Amino acid sequence: MASKDESGLQRKPLVSEPALERAERLANLLASIVESSDDAIVSKNLDGVITSWNKAAERIFGYSASEATGQPITLVIPEDRQSEEREILTRIRRGERIDHFETVRRRRDGSVIIVSLTISPVKDGYGNIIGASKIARDITEQKRNQERISVLAREAEHRSKNILANVQAIVNLSQSDSPEGLKQVISGRIQAMSNVHSLFVEARWVGAEVSAIAKQELAPYLSEHDTRVRMEGLQTVLDPTAAQAVAVVLHELATNASKYGALSSAKGHIRLAWSRSEDGQLAIRWTEFGGPRVNLPERKGFGSRLIEGTISQLGGEVLFDWRAEGLHCEIAIPI
Repeated sequence: MASKDESGLQRKPLVSEPALERAERLANLLASIVESSDDAIVSKNLDGVITSWNKAAERIFGYSASEATGQPITLVIPEDRQSEEREILTRIRRGERIDHFETVRRRRDGSVIIVSLTISPVKDGYGNIIGASKIARDITEQKRNQERISVLAREAEHRSKNILANVQAIVNLSQSDSPEGLKQVISGRIQAMSNVHSLFVEARWVGAEVSAIAKQELAPYLSEHDTRVRMEGLQTVLDPTAAQAVAVVLHELATNASKYGALSSAKGHIRLAWSRSEDGQLAIRWTEFGGPRVNLPERKGFGSRLIEGTISQLGGEVLFDWRAEGLHCEIAIPI
């Protein structure tokens, strides 16, 4: 209601009732936003003492509002990061705003989290800086995901280089009497690598088990009632690098056996055995029986050179024994 002054004239109230209601509603709305935020919203004075602490701050840092309010903000700052608070307060006093400052903070239980901080000066009605408001976002999981992606990217680069190196070795050590023959030789060897990669996918790139590799590479010579190929050995998982090498080697041995050795004869058969020693060596023994009579080669073939080159890259050794009854090959690989 309007009132009269000494002259009898009416004067209006300085602030109308609706304006006060609007201001109160706005204050309540801002308070609700602060309390419902997923980010920690904290205020402090210029001495670094906490003056407000929202629900998200309680959840992120583990301290209740009653425990944190009135305490120095260093409550959540690790010992080796104390100097950050002094620098922040200095900048706030100069009226600076600090955006997306990534740092480390300590929770009540002693665990450490990574946070992104945005800090702004708080001013009174006269424009004087009286404190600071701080928004803290927990980005620990985000950083972990970024690190996982980085690790995967480096791993993918390493594996790609390894694959290309193996392909290059295959190409360099492959030879045939005709372009079409050379194409088939290279294609078969690369297919052996492709086969083992399907095993990696199933195992999420942990590696591949020796028996699974052997079954893939000897699949054309295996059937339910066929005993031409016998395999025995304990379950042994190889890392991707060793698994690729073993796949290429078994493919080469099987291809040679099908062309010139035991698998080229209906009566021939093969025994493949593997074992792991206490010192971490994988021993693979490939023995052929019942095939054409074997004569000691006058020179080392490209298949033998490929096998030796592939195994030597792993720090392993290969021994070929060209017995009359069939090839006996022993391979030792550190795993």
